[in-house]
Amino acid sequence: MPFRFKAIFLFSMVWMPLAAMAQTANLNAPFLEDYLRRQQLIGKFDKHFSFNLRPLNPNMEDLEGAFANSTYAKLYGYNDDQVFEDGKLVVKPLPIFIKSQFNSKYAFGVNDGAMIPNRGLQVLLSGGVYLEYGGLTVQFQPELMSAQNRDYIGFPDKTNGYHYMDYYEWLNTSDIPERFGTGSYTKFLPGQSSIKYSYRDFSVGISTEMLWWGPGKRNSLLMSNNAPGFLHATIETKRPVKTNIGYFEGQLIAGQLQSSGFLPPNSGLVYKNTPAYIPKRDEDWRYLSGITISYQPKWVPGLSVGYSSVSQMYHNDMDSFGDYLPLFNGEKGPKNIENPDRDQRNQLSSGYFRWMSHGGLFEFYGEYGSNGNSRQLRDFLVNPDLNRAFTFGFSNLIPLKKEDAYIQISSEMTQTGQTVRDAIISYNSWYTHPHVRHGYTHLGQVLGAGNGPGSNVIFAGASYVQNYNRIGFQVERIVYNLDYYYNTYEIIKDWRRKYIDLTPALVADWKLDNFLLSGKLQYIYSLNYKWYLENSPDQYFVAGWDRNNFVGQVSLMYLFE
Repeated sequence: MPFRFKAIFLFSMVWMPLAAMAQTANLNAPFLEDYLRRQQLIGKFDKHFSFNLRPLNPNMEDLEGAFANSTYAKLYGYNDDQVFEDGKLVVKPLPIFIKSQFNSKYAFGVNDGAMIPNRGLQVLLSGGVYLEYGGLTVQFQPELMSAQNRDYIGFPDKTNGYHYMDYYEWLNTSDIPERFGTGSYTKFLPGQSSIKYSYRDFSVGISTEMLWWGPGKRNSLLMSNNAPGFLHATIETKRPVKTNIGYFEGQLIAGQLQSSGFLPPNSGLVYKNTPAYIPKRDEDWRYLSGITISYQPKWVPGLSVGYSSVSQMYHNDMDSFGDYLPLFNGEKGPKNIENPDRDQRNQLSSGYFRWMSHGGLFEFYGEYGSNGNSRQLRDFLVNPDLNRAFTFGFSNLIPLKKEDAYIQISSEMTQTGQTVRDAIISYNSWYTHPHVRHGYTHLGQVLGAGNGPGSNVIFAGASYVQNYNRIGFQVERIVYNLDYYYNTYEIIKDWRRKYIDLTPALVADWKLDNFLLSGKLQYIYSLNYKWYLENSPDQYFVAGWDRNNFVGQVSLMYLFE
C-alpha cells in the first residue's frame, strides 16, 4: 500500500473532533515570531500560547492590542484584500518573501530551511496563495532556492589517514554532506504548503511546512527550521485548547524523509586496505512518526511543560502496525539484549518547559532530551547523562523611557556533545544511528539543532527594540562535534585541537510601510578549522589552522494590504 494511503488510513483510525483557520506563519522568517514573543512578555499577546509548537496560527482576538499597525493581521490574512470572495470561498495572496545569504570563504549557517551549506551567494524566494472554504484550507506557498555552491576547503585531505577514518564513523552514520554537488545548485520545493480541514481548535491534513517543537529560540533538539520541510500527515491543535485543568497543545505526525543524494568529502579514500565510505540505502526513503504535547496548568500562570518523541526507520524495514505508530517509542529493555525490531529504529525524545511572566518582561525555558528511548526508567535514573542533550535559555526586556522601547537581553546554551565515555567510544552521537545510517536528517540537513552531532553552543545577545523594529549585537561560541574530538584525540592526550567558531554579529529588523526588512552581518573566527593542526617538533603550543569568514544575510517580506 503506498505511503500516502497508509498515512490516511492510520489517521482515520485515530480520528478526533476536528477549526476555521487562517494561514500559518512562515518559519523562514523567525523575526515575526520573535516580535510576537516579545509582545507576549510585554502583555499584549494571548498568554496561553506556549510557543512550544510552531508555526503559530493566532486568530484576530489574539492579535488585538498587539498590532496597532496591523502587521500580523496582514500576515495571517485578517485583512480586506481578497483576490476573490464568494460566500464561503475566500482566496488571498500570501506575503512575498525573499532571503539571501553570502559566505565569503566557507559554508556557515543554521536554521535557514531550504538553504544549503554554501560558499558564495544563495537566494530563497517564496510566495503563493491561500484558499479557504468553510473548514477546508489550502495554503500553496512553494519555495525556489538557488545557490552558487562554490568550491571551498572542508575537512583537509592532508589530515592523518587514521583521523580521517575515525571522522568517517560519523559521516557513515549521518547524511550531512559538506557540499551539495560540484556546481551551482537550484531546487524547487513545495515549501510551506498544506491542505487541512479544521473544526474548532483542531485540524487534520497533509503538509510540507517546517515544524518547531520545544521552547528554544535558537535551537530545538527534535524539530526546527534547520532543514527543509518534509511531507507529513498531521493531526494538531491550531490554538491552545481550554480544559478544566488548563490549556493543551499538541501534534501527531507521520512523514517521509529523503536523502541528500550527495557523497561525503573524499569518499574514495582507502586507508590500510579499508574504504572510508560505506554506501547508504539511498534508494529507500525513511518513515518518521512523532508526537508532541504541551500543557499549561491553570494553577501556575505562565508555565508550560511538554513532551516530544520521534521515531524513524527505513520504509522497507516496516512490517507491523507498531512501526507506523510507535507512540512514546516502546520496546523498553536492557541494551545488552538484542532486539532487532528496536535496534532498526532511530528514536529520540525530550521533555521541555517554559515559564514566562505575562506583562513581567521575562521568560526562562529549557529542553532535555534522550537519544534512544528504549532505556528502562531505572537505567535513566541511575545514569541520566548517558546519550543526553539539553537546551536552556532566557530573555528579559528592560523598559526605557521612550514609549514601547526596551533593551532585550537574551542567552541560550545547547549541548549535544556527550560526557559519558561509553557513548563517545561507541560513536553514539545525537543525530547519528548505526542502522538508519542517514541519521536524523532530511535532504542532507539535521532536523534538530543545526550545528550537528556532538556540538555545544553558547549564545548571548543584546538589542534595542521598539514595536517591531530591532537593532542589536549577538555573539556565539560553537564547539563542533566534541564526540569525534574526544574519541580521536583523547588517546594521544592532544587537548589543543578543539574546532571552535567565535561569531560576533550585528542584527537589525525594520518595518517600512508594507515591507519587513531583516539583516545580519556576521564575522566567523574559526580556531583549529576542521580540527586541523600541524605539530612542530620544537614546541607544543603551536597555532592550529585558524580561518576567517564573513557572512551577510538579508530578508525582505512584502505584506499585502
